[in-house]
Amino acid sequence: AANDGDRVVFDWSGYTIGYFGRPFEAKGGPQGGAFDKDLDYFRTVLGSKQMVPGVECALKGMHPGDIRQVIVPYGPLSYPPEDKEHDLVGPKPTTFSGMRALNFVLENPRVDRTLLFNVKVIRVDKSDGKGGFVRGS
Repeated sequence: AANDGDRVVFDWSGYTIGYFGRPFEAKGGPQGGAFDKDLDYFRTVLGSKQMVPGVECALKGMHPGDIRQVIVPYGPLSYPPEDKEHDLVGPKPTTFSGMRALNFVLENPRVDRTLLFNVKVIRVDKSDGKGGFVRGS
């Protein structure tokens, strides 16, 4: 199971459920045969504060193959307002239109800024105690 200090490799999609359920990151299935490559997945070290806190909480305790749907309310569990480009805290949308959709909702106090994430753990790499990781299955 994924714990603090572990590197988690996961696939994700995100929706602005409080505002018409628009996707800001959605995988449409296999694309060009490159779907199984690790590069397509997001990775984070749990406890490193590089992840939306609500998503990080959901990833803890998950195993490879596990899927969770996470509702993240606006506020301390969501993206920090000072990180407009989502460079400090991810996951970051991979397309310009995804960034626009996400930022439109996060920066607009007149709409419900609740987000929905679907996460699927691909791999959990355990820390080797020397600053590296032992690749999981």
